[in-house]
Amino acid sequence: MLSLGVVVNTSTVILGSLIGIPLGNKLKEKYKSVFFISIGFLTLLLGVSMGLKSGNFLVILGSLVIGGLIGEFLQIEDRISKLAKKFSKKNGSTFSMGFVSATVLFVVGPMTILGCINSGLTGNNNILYIKSIMDGISSVAFASVYGFGVLASAASVFVIEEGLALFGSNLQFLTLPAYLNDFTGTGGAMMLMIGIRILNLKEIKVGNFLPALIIAPILDFLVLSIH
Repeated sequence: MLSLGVVVNTSTVILGSLIGIPLGNKLKEKYKSVFFISIGFLTLLLGVSMGLKSGNFLVILGSLVIGGLIGEFLQIEDRISKLAKKFSKKNGSTFSMGFVSATVLFVVGPMTILGCINSGLTGNNNILYIKSIMDGISSVAFASVYGFGVLASAASVFVIEEGLALFGSNLQFLTLPAYLNDFTGTGGAMMLMIGIRILNLKEIKVGNFLPALIIAPILDFLVLSIH
């Protein structure tokens, strides 16, 4: 049975994106730049806030290096861009940036893990309902800048969150502070990369670092096993 909280969360991302996309099309370039700068700095702020929650910065470093190498080998970002170009006449890199940015923003963080696992175990969706409101508002802003890539991220939200809710009983260990903080910290580092890219400070293929989110709990498991 599907988690109601996950369905609501996915729906708010879709709704917010559908509001944001036409809004962005009507904005003049000079106003769009205001959105870009605002979202860029907000993303940097979120990244710093999330990154400081980590209890082990070596785990974050290891996750980013290993995950980044895997992503570079698999050419994740390039594949997303190529896939986008098949379905859209617009710039594939813009779609890719929107998809990756929104996926990281909506999926990474303690509210996702705690909310989904709690939903799966007890049926209580309160955390996910609160998260849904936040994600819906964020999706309007991001979709006004990045368009359909943000809308596509709703699929990531549904698959990942439903997976966490479905296998909640087996994934309770992720709610332990060591796992939760380092997972959030790794996501925070990726948010910083996204912010840097949004502000055009450096072109970073953030999508290639997505495997880092899987590597982080694996490294934490190894570290805790040694201790």
